Amino acid sequence: MTSPRYIAIEGPIGAGKTSLANRLAKDFNAKLILECVDDNPFLAEFYKDRQKHALKTQILFLINRYQQQKALVQQDLFSQTVVCDYLFSKDRIFASLNLSKDELFIYDRIYTLLDVHLPKPDLVVYIQASLDVLKKHIKKRGFVYEKNIEMNYLEELSEAYNRFFFAYTDTPLLTVNVTDIDFVKNQSDYENIVREILSLKSKRGSRHFVGIGK
Repeated sequence: MTSPRYIAIEGPIGAGKTSLANRLAKDFNAKLILECVDDNPFLAEFYKDRQKHALKTQILFLINRYQQQKALVQQDLFSQTVVCDYLFSKDRIFASLNLSKDELFIYDRIYTLLDVHLPKPDLVVYIQASLDVLKKHIKKRGFVYEKNIEMNYLEELSEAYNRFFFAYTDTPLLTVNVTDIDFVKNQSDYENIVREILSLKSKRGSRHFVGIGK
């Protein structure tokens, strides 16, 4: 079976998006696109004071993501599989949590102008995880700018992701709950996820995969 041509991996902070994207890109011989989080100089300030620094942080993320996705339009997406560790439309999840009503109005005007010009994935893989797993992953990777993440923010973000993907219908969707599995350390867990990805042929609809931990 062949893989979808354009796969986007999504999930809240600490879910394992980049880890899964790296493995899939290697195994599918795909072009890997990683979100340039370190290119946003406002992120550390944002985690210290979300209200004060939210707008500039969000707008810069939006522009950076747009520039990356726009580059795909210039390429032949059918010449090579593409694996990306984010979905452009998820940007509004963060915007709705962090921006004031007036700020969100400005943001939405910009977002609407940009979104219509971007390609849609053939498949979105949404990684779900418990708060304990997210916190463990965040602590393990030890990014300096994430040291000030408030746990209530992480909970709000996780719930917002669940709401977003519960109503998501733009592309085929595979939801993978990794609370009781570890696709990084356990090869069979990873292979089961790959098997689910390769079995999805529908142009619409969604599927849930809950692995059994060992």
